[in-house]
Amino acid sequence: MKHAQKPDHVSLNTLLQRIREGHFVIPDFQREFEWSAADIRGLMASIFQDFFIGSLLLWRGTRKNFESLSTEPIYGHPGGGTPVQIVLDGQQRLTAIHYAFHAPDKVLPGRQNRFIFSIDVARFMEEDFDNAFRQDWGNRWCRQILEVPERQFENHWFPLAIVGKGGFEIFRWAQGYESFWRSRAGKEPEAIRFAENGMRFIEQIKDIIEQYQISYIELDRDLEIEKVCDIFTQINSKGVRLDAFDLLNSLLKPKDIKLKLLYRSVADRLEFAESDRMNIYVLMVMSILAQEYCSPKYLYYLVPGVPRTFRDPDGGRRDRVIIADSSAFLSRWNDAVEALEQALRLLRHPQEFGVTAGRFLPYASILPAFAAINARIGGLPAERQLQARRKLNRWYWASIFTNRYSSTVETRSTRDFIDLGRWFEADEAIPPVIGEFESSFRRLDLERETRSSSAVYRAIFNLFVIGGARDWVSGTFPEPDAIDDHHVVPSSWGQANGVGPLIDSVLNRAPLKRETNRRWINDKLPNAYLPALIASSGEAAVRANLETHFISPTAFDILLRDPFTRADFETFIAERKRTILEAIENLLVKARLDLSPSLRELDSEIERIELALRGLVVEAVDRHGAAFPEHIAAKVDERMEKDRRRGLLDTTEAEAETMRRVQYLDLRELESVITAKAAWPAFSARFGTREQLAARFGQLAELRNGIRHSRAVSEIARRDGEAAILWFKAQLDRAG
Repeated sequence: MKHAQKPDHVSLNTLLQRIREGHFVIPDFQREFEWSAADIRGLMASIFQDFFIGSLLLWRGTRKNFESLSTEPIYGHPGGGTPVQIVLDGQQRLTAIHYAFHAPDKVLPGRQNRFIFSIDVARFMEEDFDNAFRQDWGNRWCRQILEVPERQFENHWFPLAIVGKGGFEIFRWAQGYESFWRSRAGKEPEAIRFAENGMRFIEQIKDIIEQYQISYIELDRDLEIEKVCDIFTQINSKGVRLDAFDLLNSLLKPKDIKLKLLYRSVADRLEFAESDRMNIYVLMVMSILAQEYCSPKYLYYLVPGVPRTFRDPDGGRRDRVIIADSSAFLSRWNDAVEALEQALRLLRHPQEFGVTAGRFLPYASILPAFAAINARIGGLPAERQLQARRKLNRWYWASIFTNRYSSTVETRSTRDFIDLGRWFEADEAIPPVIGEFESSFRRLDLERETRSSSAVYRAIFNLFVIGGARDWVSGTFPEPDAIDDHHVVPSSWGQANGVGPLIDSVLNRAPLKRETNRRWINDKLPNAYLPALIASSGEAAVRANLETHFISPTAFDILLRDPFTRADFETFIAERKRTILEAIENLLVKARLDLSPSLRELDSEIERIELALRGLVVEAVDRHGAAFPEHIAAKVDERMEKDRRRGLLDTTEAEAETMRRVQYLDLRELESVITAKAAWPAFSARFGTREQLAARFGQLAELRNGIRHSRAVSEIARRDGEAAILWFKAQLDRAG
């Protein structure tokens, strides 16, 4: 007996090519294309945000079938080509994809005008997805947009028709966009940022069109027409839309595995995430832990007994069954559910990640990777888990603040699972996203983070929690269901004073109890409600409570100004941004999140000494002709070359000035440079003898290693380290 149906998937890129080639045809009994421009725009927004758009139902046709059903091309297609599949369900979506990406010179049904669809590059890169997708209409206007690249570049409009052309067109467009904005450098304040965004934007678009998968079910070409029509009628009468979970559910039924029932039995354990994709995420975690990959193609190999073909290093092929039987499937399912449950518990911890409620989770889409990586750590030897968890934390925050999980999550989940595994094995195998975050976090445009659904906005709220944000009246941290996302300076004042969107920025928000907002703050300016709080609780207590929200003493004083002007508001925003970026650097970039306050301060003291020593080395090299010892210079060159290959260093070897090179020295290597025979004369007057300096470096290094690796230090190491800090401070204050 022939297989009645076969689930499969196709990339967006391949789908567009097949549409161009006339691969799909529509049977006469289908209704006409009737989607509106808003419907098409919404579908584009779903695709480019990596949302599932439903499965297609296709029937591989024969000449007889094409004739019997009086098939015709998709609306707007010029005809020709060789038809291969008959579209039974999904005509509206396929036709919308064709109309948006191929931009036929044809009016939209029910309208008198042609429409074209574009992405606003600037808004897309800001993750303002609500406003990033646009439609234009009118035959003349559409031609002007499509035929005049400069108009596209100036307005940041990327016509989707560029994608539809295929080939290298999108990269030619990116080069034109970049050149256009670089030519405006010095005339437009943000020209360079726009230029740099161009290629990054196109890389994201390329990832999406290559990696985004549209699933479909193909019916066997030899099925009787009566049977096919019955299947079509059943699907459309019930309004069923199939996804990967539904497909797996149907494929697992013969194995006596009822996937939907399995998920219903565990759904309440995962409801914190408030995501309607948690059922898919369980399967993704299963797949990552079983075979590292988790795209829809690989989910199919979770079916018990289905072999996956592997390619050996020598080019040979071998088949291996990933999951042997139903019992093994259930065991892995339970492991995946437990992994997600543990991940959610970890994310909710107020001192670790600060996600106190589902609405403050930056990305639900990061959960499969996070859960799988966290589960992998649980399998490491106990003595290696602490360092691995610190690396997990660094990867998580880097991924959130670089918006890594805004699209193509299956590919990134796999890549990150593999990269973190390598990093756990070798400290030098740092994933590129870590360097990207550490080099770019100071450029975070927090003023524009005005949407509470934004990942960065939510991450800042998580940081408030981690920082111990307390209610301004009770002095306690609000319960998650009692938190109010409150304006520090009221929205009504911002509207009255023409502040614009900045009034809604996360820089002007604070997590407070609803009762505090309602009874004490309401619509008042800070210079009205803060004195009332001070009269009730005392100034020291109020200042301390606001500092837990990264409102510094300077920012506090600004809020008390009377009259409070627009200039005062902008000064407050700038000061709070400085404080928040400092907190990001201190807690996340420098990984001091899990240190006690006293060790955190000691780590900062050591860093300040290290920076001062680097400055002395730069001076010794540049002014006194000192040089790095050969073995140290070789290590620096190797590290710089690694960063250059990863795109984290844009200087050539000749341009790598001493200041840049010295950043690649660790504490002990700084000691080697300073005490080297050729350099020592430049330092001896300041530090006395080499032996004395070496002893102090040893004390400092032992304290630093304890803080950075074991996260705790012995009393002796602490006292010796504190003595070394005092000694170095005294020597550094002396004239050399």
